[in-house]
Amino acid sequence: MSTTGNGAAGRGLGHVVVVGAGVAGLAAAHRLLERGARVTVLEAGDRVGGKLLPGEIAGVRVDLGAESMLARRPEAVALAREAGLGDRLRPPATATAAIWTRGALRPMPKGHVMGVPGTAAALAGLLSDEGLARIDRDAGLPRTETGDDVAVGEYVAARLGREVVDRLVEPLLGGVYAGDAYRISMRSAVPQLFRAARTHASLTEAVRDIQAKAAAAGQTGPVFLGIEGGVGSLPLAVADSVRARGGEILTGTPVRELRRRGPARPDAADGEHGAWHVLAGDRVLRADAVVLAVPARPAADLLRAESPGAAAELAAVEYASMALVTLAYRRAGLRLPEGSGFLVPPVDGRTVKAATFASQKWGWVAAQDPDVVVLRASVGRYGETAVLGRDDAGLVEVARHDLREATGLDAEPLETRVTRWTDGLPQYPVGHHARVARVRAHVAAVPGLAVCGAQYDGVGIPACVASAYAAVDQLDGDPAGAAELTAHPVQSLHGGAGE
Repeated sequence: MSTTGNGAAGRGLGHVVVVGAGVAGLAAAHRLLERGARVTVLEAGDRVGGKLLPGEIAGVRVDLGAESMLARRPEAVALAREAGLGDRLRPPATATAAIWTRGALRPMPKGHVMGVPGTAAALAGLLSDEGLARIDRDAGLPRTETGDDVAVGEYVAARLGREVVDRLVEPLLGGVYAGDAYRISMRSAVPQLFRAARTHASLTEAVRDIQAKAAAAGQTGPVFLGIEGGVGSLPLAVADSVRARGGEILTGTPVRELRRRGPARPDAADGEHGAWHVLAGDRVLRADAVVLAVPARPAADLLRAESPGAAAELAAVEYASMALVTLAYRRAGLRLPEGSGFLVPPVDGRTVKAATFASQKWGWVAAQDPDVVVLRASVGRYGETAVLGRDDAGLVEVARHDLREATGLDAEPLETRVTRWTDGLPQYPVGHHARVARVRAHVAAVPGLAVCGAQYDGVGIPACVASAYAAVDQLDGDPAGAAELTAHPVQSLHGGAGE
């Protein structure tokens, strides 16, 4: 075990308080226990899991939050296996999806990187003839500089035209961030494309190079995986594992203040040692170290006293809100298009941004009750507030309207559920990587402190787990993982319509 860095590695990690019981906080707790720490997890809400939420509709278990995880990264899949869920990992039953644009459901193109094609032919059938011709001009254009960072939409539009962005890049990125492609950082959100764009004059050539390297790597197996019973079962299983290893998880326990009181005394009595005082509810916990695994704004509030620089940076992080409308229908007489669902470009002016045919995407959903079909529709993008101001019945109404327009589905649902994710998705604007680097530099200057979560290195489950492990390594004296993630974020690829 290293004895360098800002951790307490020379005498062991001691007692570590993890603030937040989303998947990042639970993964951090799990890893800390492996390192021999004593762990207390404090969660303000009444449950663990954050944006991973299992639920039920019409007697069928479903996810009411994120529903899949990138399988080409090892962290989330490995954590699921460590938590005893390895035999429940499932690939999607279908990998086909559609784009609902210009009044029709059009097949999701293949041969692109987050909507950026390697050839114009890859987007035939989706773009107009003019849009396809604009892509072909890319090879003859002078280099477009990326600088230290650039917005995905801005760069791609300059090279290939706005139609590529508006009809494909925007809905794909919107499915991940609920954001605006013309604001989202290419360096942070699509890092492999950013790196390739810096070494190729032509963007389509850069995409072809990425595709060739991927083919040479010979990656096999599904790109994404779900979990039978729902991805929402992952944090529950990890929490069970944490408790089984002796960790303590306290829900309904908001942390009100973090104070560092000075170095711990080696001769302190049990229960009195620890440089950190954590005010949680009516209790004061003493800890040798703290991992903050909460969203940016509550993290900023808790860091103002001990790291005002980090607090100021985190306070500036913006979030998008969205809602998921889950609907269950009787299967008899129901006809849906094939595939896993569809995405909707904002330029088409629809309210729903994506829909997932859950019973077609996940075999385990369909198998629970062959007579019931479950769909999910997502509503809300960055800057859209009016639609989310509707009550639940209003959101169901707009979801049903758009589903009817897209698919002809006009049946009366057996049951509906609305799940609101207010400020659920951190935004990654141009310069996000630099902000994360500044946050981590401020945090590293405070002994026994680390941060992790979706606002740093990627919004997907593997990114959150990787962020948690890097935080633990930092406390344990090894800052390399955090530095690597800051330099090379985990791309949050899109997992199919409705993600």
